Amino acid sequence: MREQVIEEIRKKKVIAIVRGIFEEECVQLARALHEGGVDLLEATFDPIYAEERLRTVQTIKTLNRELGDIMTFGAGTVTTVEMVLQAKEAGARFIVSPNTNEAVIRATVENDMVSIPGALTPTEIKFAHDCGGDFIKVFPAGDMGVSYFKNIHAPLIDCELMAVGNVNGENAKDYFAAGCAGVGVAGCLFKKDWVKAGEWDRITEATKTFLASF
Repeated sequence: MREQVIEEIRKKKVIAIVRGIFEEECVQLARALHEGGVDLLEATFDPIYAEERLRTVQTIKTLNRELGDIMTFGAGTVTTVEMVLQAKEAGARFIVSPNTNEAVIRATVENDMVSIPGALTPTEIKFAHDCGGDFIKVFPAGDMGVSYFKNIHAPLIDCELMAVGNVNGENAKDYFAAGCAGVGVAGCLFKKDWVKAGEWDRITEATKTFLASF
């Protein structure tokens, strides 16, 4: 399963990051994203409130039940082994973290999920890779700029980088040209106001527009 998801991420390249949208509303959002061509969705955990994390767990379960045959779902903002296990129980296929935590990476891999830890410096990126990270999330991408990725990719070509943070339709192609294996995005695909208003067609069109930009 891990290798299959790794290949899917390499092929599809775009992970939609969804925060604070739950259950049926998230299912509708996922359908709109799928119609637009994005089939990878990260439902993020709340880093503070346990009850919100449980809502995310339930949402991932619901997403898998409704759309697991056509989309792949993961958990984001995962900072502890306990959260890894919660995500696994919910059916997550990949784990995204804001930081590099060796225990989290190893627990992810041991539980047959794809590991996407966060890192920034060359030392952090290589350490995350050596711990077993399949892709390395470099955040905040927009603050570092495309040239940073180009410079990092040359000596660390064995590390598959994902650009996250202020990636949009105007610069996504530049990150891919700089060697990124994928990107994590949210605002260029949907706005929370659109979700609240049920503007699913608008989200589908925005998703298509973004994918057509690279």
